[in-house]
Amino acid sequence: MRINSPAESGTSKFTRSLSLFDAVTLVVSGIVGASIFIVPADVLRGVGNPLLALLLWVVAGAVTLIVGLVCAELGGMFPEAGGQYVYIREAFGGFSAFLFGWVFFTVANSAGLAAIVIVFALFLGRAIPALSAEQVLYAKELFGIHFEFTRGSLVAIVCIVVLTAVNVRSVKLAARLQNLTASVYLGVVAIIAAVGFALGRGSWSHFLPQPGTHASSVSLHGIGLALIALIFTYDGWEFVTWAAGEIENARRNLPLALIIGILLTVATYLLVNVLFMYALTPERMVQQTTVAEAAMTAMFSSTAGRWVSLFIAMVNFGAGSVVVLGGARIYYCMARDGVFFRSMGRLHPRWNTPTVSLLAQCAWVVVLIASGGYEELYARFAFMITLTYVATVGAVFVLRRTQPNRPRPYRCPWFPWLPAAYLLVALGLALSTLFSRPGQSLTGLGLALLGIPLYLGFGRRSRLEKDAELATAALTPSAAVPGTGHPADRG
Repeated sequence: MRINSPAESGTSKFTRSLSLFDAVTLVVSGIVGASIFIVPADVLRGVGNPLLALLLWVVAGAVTLIVGLVCAELGGMFPEAGGQYVYIREAFGGFSAFLFGWVFFTVANSAGLAAIVIVFALFLGRAIPALSAEQVLYAKELFGIHFEFTRGSLVAIVCIVVLTAVNVRSVKLAARLQNLTASVYLGVVAIIAAVGFALGRGSWSHFLPQPGTHASSVSLHGIGLALIALIFTYDGWEFVTWAAGEIENARRNLPLALIIGILLTVATYLLVNVLFMYALTPERMVQQTTVAEAAMTAMFSSTAGRWVSLFIAMVNFGAGSVVVLGGARIYYCMARDGVFFRSMGRLHPRWNTPTVSLLAQCAWVVVLIASGGYEELYARFAFMITLTYVATVGAVFVLRRTQPNRPRPYRCPWFPWLPAAYLLVALGLALSTLFSRPGQSLTGLGLALLGIPLYLGFGRRSRLEKDAELATAALTPSAAVPGTGHPADRG
């Protein structure tokens, strides 16, 4: 059950200023990060066969498209800020939605954002040696733990502060940043592919496994690990649903943005992989840590390879902005529901952005970057993060039954078979994570449940405040306008 907070009576609302193009670039920028320039080597290393590796990229893309089709239906039903938080709340109740939001604020979104801006700093340091991320600025032993603050951490903190400032000022300004980075990504990939295949050094024989090398080995274990990595590489499509309250004609444009954005990303991911495999032999590709740099060097020159780092940094900068924008909307919704800090449910009176929510998110991410604990935390919550996707897709089954008459501008095709297929994959991924890392998974579950006292405390506060409002209204009948109900019920 949803607990209404006093913030509900506020008149400030999000401005629907994001066009369909803005929403599509949010999807593209949300998915695309450094992974596409690194993971292809890991996938080939795991499966051994170039053509099989390409097939797995197609399979993972199809799985992502399925969940996108499901969320297209849910987004059309609930075209408001919060996305997954709202879907889970409507299907499973306020407590489940709170746990989702709590996990994302404490770790999933915040630690992921910390990792994105750290990667931005690392690649920026490669492109501009004066900003080398490895240089240690401060190091000290505290209680037997080695604490180290590098130039990369400083650059990452500056990055998150700048991105937060942009998002505080205007959602449209943040959207323009996404439009730029997504357009540059799509344009550069298309140009490099066209020039590379026409003039670059490479060979189509690289797609054939070479006998007697690592590329000839295939194992089910390797395929499974590769699929897990690929599904997380396609992650990020959901951020646009969190900003649905600011999308023009969201009932139409949100489903379209999800489908178009995911298809664009899948297409470019396949194109990038074909380009890498054309440039590098399988045995050389599996030896790379940043396969994009090696591929550009092989096709063109070492100078071209050095530009790759700057390009990856730019792409990550855009991805970071999407995460900043989306995450703050979840915490805003939690506050509006009375299950988080009240101030985080307020919008700036002039800019209509969730300023306090954005600043709180920024502060917590800075703490995670400075402490260096974001990687360990994220690893412990991988199991819980996977369960949130299970809950999101499960919501479409529940809502088809409990809210059959609610308007659905778009319906997920081949229901229930497509959502059920995704649930099987997601549950398999969750169980694989649990069995491979039981200690980390159970610790993450325990840390998530630590939010229960907070939920109970916020719920009690909201009930007391509502009782006080009702008591005040009973003593002052003039505060209510006949026929409109209590003022707290409006807004």
